[in-house]
Amino acid sequence: MSVKILENLCNGCGACVDKCPFGAVEIVAGIAKFKDNCTGCGVCGKACPNKAIEVTRKAKKTPENKLDAYQGVWVFIEQRNGKIDTVALELLSEGRKLANELEVELAGVLLGENVGELAKECFAYGAEKVYLIDAPVFKDYRTDPYTTAICELINSYKPEIVLFGATNNGRDFAARIGVRITTGLTADCTQLSIDPETRLLRQTRPAFGGNVMATILCQNHRPQMATVRPKVMKMAEPDYTRTGEIIRYQSSVKEEDVTTKIMDIVKNLGHSVNLQDAEIVVSGGRGIGGPEHYHLIMELAEALGGVAGASRVAVDSGWVPHERQVGQTGKTVSPKLYVACGISGAIQHQAGMKTSEIIVAINTDPEAPIFSIATYGIVGDLHKIVPLLTQKIKELKLKATA
Repeated sequence: MSVKILENLCNGCGACVDKCPFGAVEIVAGIAKFKDNCTGCGVCGKACPNKAIEVTRKAKKTPENKLDAYQGVWVFIEQRNGKIDTVALELLSEGRKLANELEVELAGVLLGENVGELAKECFAYGAEKVYLIDAPVFKDYRTDPYTTAICELINSYKPEIVLFGATNNGRDFAARIGVRITTGLTADCTQLSIDPETRLLRQTRPAFGGNVMATILCQNHRPQMATVRPKVMKMAEPDYTRTGEIIRYQSSVKEEDVTTKIMDIVKNLGHSVNLQDAEIVVSGGRGIGGPEHYHLIMELAEALGGVAGASRVAVDSGWVPHERQVGQTGKTVSPKLYVACGISGAIQHQAGMKTSEIIVAINTDPEAPIFSIATYGIVGDLHKIVPLLTQKIKELKLKATA
């Protein structure tokens, strides 16, 4: 950032002198002047009532002649207690496609303690390399050591693309990494692709409340980074005959340098709704009419052996708890069967379920957007149709067990 006095507009009022946090402005011969200790912070520009201080923000960017030094697609392999989170495997599957198109290598980035065996699973899902940082300090996730270690790795090996799962941990430190290495981050992407002309990563996500789909490019910085929500990308079939190269990296992070300590990990034993892993999801929207009718959704879900979900409208109206919300601001699901009852299918909701294998839509409006992505559509009143479906499914299950 740079600041400049426009002397023809300055009247020496002193407002900038009073506001400067560093005492770096003085009035000389009726005109404001900067001292040598000016940091260019720009506070004076906001304080000037005469717009006599010009503040220019200069964005640092990777020099064009150095962009070619960045190559390869990386996926952060999130793991807990020696088990890889499924979103990392989904991203390896997607990363394999991107790497193939760019004709570069796909690598996993794995941090933890005694987690080297997990590299085999990374290779099975398409990785050719695994960057392994294995030390006691990385046993459990903590923001600072993970951020520092991955920044060191990026600065050493220079990948052109880095993908993270949009989990609690991924969201926590991916943005910090972006700030430290001076690059951008696109959050909650629903689609990734390569621009054939520029070779840039096209990062698509819902924007403006989900009313539009925005495609974002990171032209001047490397690596290009994105987070992707679980269940958005399809997981490929693993090939456990695949092998690859393990690169062990010795990070500078030491336990004594970390300011936070994990004293204990307490598991939440309370009841929770596992929408993301359900193979069958039945969701209700505005069309259910009120909380007193949500039992219709619950009963159909139970008859099918699935889980009951809801749209944002049903949740915002207070009819259904937030833990059951499917969509852009809720859970992303990809079940074998998704039944949408009384849901119009706005883009926000589609972002959370459109990758389902079979979609059944029930709605009174034949023009509802949900029908454009539905495998099967039923135009009618869910209050009549859903109970009939539930009853018929129960009858069929009784016959099957008789």
